[in-house]
Amino acid sequence: MAVVTALRARGGRVAVELDGGNWRTLPLEAVVRAGLAVGCELDRPRARVLARERRRLHALDVATRVLRSRDRSGSELRRRLAERGVRVPAATETVETLERVGLVDDARFAAGRARALAERGYGDAAVRHDLESRGVSHEAVVEALATLAPEAERAVEHAPRLGGGVRAARALARRGFGEDALEGLIAGIDSGELG
Repeated sequence: MAVVTALRARGGRVAVELDGGNWRTLPLEAVVRAGLAVGCELDRPRARVLARERRRLHALDVATRVLRSRDRSGSELRRRLAERGVRVPAATETVETLERVGLVDDARFAAGRARALAERGYGDAAVRHDLESRGVSHEAVVEALATLAPEAERAVEHAPRLGGGVRAARALARRGFGEDALEGLIAGIDSGELG
């Protein structure tokens, strides 16, 4: 068995020496959790704990970098972790940890994303589709849509920016507004404009 002969701190990392030779530089937390100390043997159980802690810390580091730019759903974060080579158990544990501390919250994400899309002129169908494609639960989608102003009000608000009349109604329909929301706009259009 290899014996730890020296540990040297280097920032938040530790240079580990085994049997008098340089071995690896590891995250401090992984070294502490694995119980490495000068004079201890790096046996299989300790090496497994060390490997597991390194994977966990790597997953947490990747997740915090992904979340640095914007909020994400739990499902979206899992997908991003997988794209960066994080194994499923470590990704699942990381997302659960971040949910527990409140850094990942699907209801908060859904409400914020729905609000942003509505402000950009999207209707309920488009908002629903976007949230579902990001892995948000049906319940969270319904709650997020309930926080928005009624779709008909939003249609009236966005119509002038889209040129008004039939042109606006078509544009809003393409952006996911339902028939009920567009009824008021269509009723206000001159019959000559429809022809």
